[in-house]
Amino acid sequence: MAAKAKSAGEKISGVEDMETAVQNTTEAFKNTFEKAVKSYDQFLTYGKETVEACAKSASAAGKGAETFNNELYAFSKKSIEDSITAAKALMGAKSVHEALEFQSDFAKTAFDGYIGQFSKFGEIFANTARDSLEPLQGRVQAWVEVVQSARAA
Repeated sequence: MAAKAKSAGEKISGVEDMETAVQNTTEAFKNTFEKAVKSYDQFLTYGKETVEACAKSASAAGKGAETFNNELYAFSKKSIEDSITAAKALMGAKSVHEALEFQSDFAKTAFDGYIGQFSKFGEIFANTARDSLEPLQGRVQAWVEVVQSARAA
């Protein structure tokens, strides 16, 4: 009878061990699943923020291109108007000396205008590049943080 009680006790102990193993496995699976969901949420958030940053970057680049186009148009229009005015003055010159003075003044004014305008174009390009890259600058560091937090989990 003692042998039967002992084997029944062993059977009960074996069932308890099995239940404990199932419970531990269930808990481990639950914890792993929760970590996976959390990591997945972080990846989704990163992706959403990256898309938003790209949209802001594209918007800034578009605004910069529009600003450059408007500036180029205004400069071209003014340049043509100044050239027409200079040509009229040149045609109305009473002497070759006066014509050379008109031409010399126009060339100096036009050159100064070109230099000033190209400086302005450079500023527009620099501002556009800065404004376009600003939203994207933090994305690499954000990716590193997402990967490290997923790895740590």
